[in-house]
Amino acid sequence: MGVGKRVVFANFAKYFACLPKQAYGQRVTDHQTPLIPRDLPTTLGALRTSGHEHRNVKDELRENLVEVLRRGDDPFPGVVGIEDTVRPQLERAILAGHDLVLLGERGQGKTRLLRTMIGLLDEWTPVIEGSELNEHPYEPISVWAKRRVAELGDETPVSWLHRSQRYNEKLATPDTSVGDLIGDVDPVKVAEGRTLGDPETVHYGLVPRTNRGIFAINELPDLAERIQVSLLNVLEERDIQVRGYALRLPLDLMLVASANPEDYTNRGRIITPLKDRFGAEIRTHYPLRLADEVALIRQEAAVRALVPAHLLEVVARFTRLVRESTAVDARSGVSARFAVAAAESLAASALRRAAITGETAAVARVGDLPGVVPTLRGKVEFEVSEEGREEEILIHLQRRAVAETFRAHLGGVDLSALIARIDEGDTIEVGDLVTAESMLNQLGPVDGLGRIVTALEGESSSESPGLVASALETALEGLYLTRRISKDEVPGGGRAVYGGA
Repeated sequence: MGVGKRVVFANFAKYFACLPKQAYGQRVTDHQTPLIPRDLPTTLGALRTSGHEHRNVKDELRENLVEVLRRGDDPFPGVVGIEDTVRPQLERAILAGHDLVLLGERGQGKTRLLRTMIGLLDEWTPVIEGSELNEHPYEPISVWAKRRVAELGDETPVSWLHRSQRYNEKLATPDTSVGDLIGDVDPVKVAEGRTLGDPETVHYGLVPRTNRGIFAINELPDLAERIQVSLLNVLEERDIQVRGYALRLPLDLMLVASANPEDYTNRGRIITPLKDRFGAEIRTHYPLRLADEVALIRQEAAVRALVPAHLLEVVARFTRLVRESTAVDARSGVSARFAVAAAESLAASALRRAAITGETAAVARVGDLPGVVPTLRGKVEFEVSEEGREEEILIHLQRRAVAETFRAHLGGVDLSALIARIDEGDTIEVGDLVTAESMLNQLGPVDGLGRIVTALEGESSSESPGLVASALETALEGLYLTRRISKDEVPGGGRAVYGGA
């Protein structure tokens, strides 16, 4: 290495050495991490006196999960529709102390599920202050930490990590290197005068830096095979190797991964020894029940206007019909993000109508669906034979979803008064810029309108003009789809007329 390069690296080393250390009472790197409590021990001696006992990560997860189960709490909050299927398998894997792989199509909540495991870690855990590997004060594993504890003894400074700082994840992209995951030689440390044979010249990667935590790899099959090899020792022997260094670091971590089953089983892109080292393989799935699909949309969609309950059900049914369609590539799946985006777009359509027309309340209607369906095309992989018919297929499935919702809620409701008004020659114009007040004024008083709202929205629903108009349009569309009234599209798009000749 030339003199100029040595000077540059030395300057970098001085810069990093001057960076401030984490102090008690200050926020740590993540702005969402709470303040470190001031009553926690700050030295090794004080930690021993407090009676603290060291547990490895898998014991910590196991014992905390047992406590959660005894209390009857949900150990994986925010993940919908897995209570009787995925959840028991995941609980068994954690209790067995297994590293695990979640297999499932896109949008099945695999990453969300892995992240919820953070809640099973202790809220705070002690580490040797300044340790790159989050080493427990009782069990230092690096040369630096062992030397520090030997020199300072009970005066060794102790810091504390919040559970949120003990989880790291890496998206497995083709350009991921061994250095990213495991580590590499740090030229700055070499420039400081250390020899290349010194293990302290190693810059640790994400895996060892997640020591005493949970490390997740998303889309594991996308990791190059030579990079997958670097994980073999981590999973089995719990040590790492960096450029020929024989580092015996007894890493204490839980390794979890997600994968698409098509990549995992058919393409064979996960090397066999690595598959064998994972203790548990768990299949995820989309919500099995319609109610779970609706609950998921409610939980995830960030809507800026009112989307009535029956329209959320239409979106859920629509999503399920798309998944089941033979025109759609079943291997890629239809993500829950499809339903979420549909609900958010419905709300946006209502908000646009209110902004342009001056409506007081923005309430989505079934007539808003055709306008947002084309924007969902990019979220669905169609079979090659259906090329050019994508939008037509989605519109057809959307109408089926409306018809199914109509039959489920209004199939047993007396709609004769509404049908009679249409048969008598009344017409009702609807559209993305037709206000609720305009719709209701066109119809005037009609017997049974309240029953329609109650059947679609429940007994406790209000009868605001926006909600009544939304329920009315759903009833009209359902009657049209079941061929009991007529409907004409107005040239120019965006408007339609129910009734008439």
